Amino acid sequence: MRIRIRSLAAGLAVLATSLPASAQVLGSIAGTVRDSSGAVLPGVSVEASSDALIEKTRVVVTDGAGQYRIVNLPPGIYGVGFTLTGFSTVKRDRVEVTAGNTVPINAELKVGEVAETVTVAGESPIVDARSCRRSGLRFRTSAGCSATRPARRSSRTAAAIRTASR
Repeated sequence: MRIRIRSLAAGLAVLATSLPASAQVLGSIAGTVRDSSGAVLPGVSVEASSDALIEKTRVVVTDGAGQYRIVNLPPGIYGVGFTLTGFSTVKRDRVEVTAGNTVPINAELKVGEVAETVTVAGESPIVDARSCRRSGLRFRTSAGCSATRPARRSSRTAAAIRTASR
């Protein structure tokens, strides 16, 4: 019975010492994002990218206090980017993350150009090049087709058009 209790106690001691060691294999990046006036910026996309990550990039968004935390990062060299619409993008290269440590990276975003993209979608009117058929008064063109004149005309203009088309 004593041997079992000693074995159990030794096993628990080994397990207890190995848990904190395994938890410290990864690191993190954390900080606060502010604008040029010093106000915090919620909703900023913070992207950490590295070959050390299986997914190559990890993205988080700053909270209401402008703070972010990217956790469970394998040790390695990272690039960190901060983006928010209406502000210039900030990038930090060569950020070294080590096991068990949190690297503090704060950022200040400056107001940038507001870029607006306008997409116009529509169809052009269909023109039948094989037929010159239209309603209304007509006159001859060099292509041999008749083109429609505006509906409002004086009687003198209408007479001139009829004479020209004969």
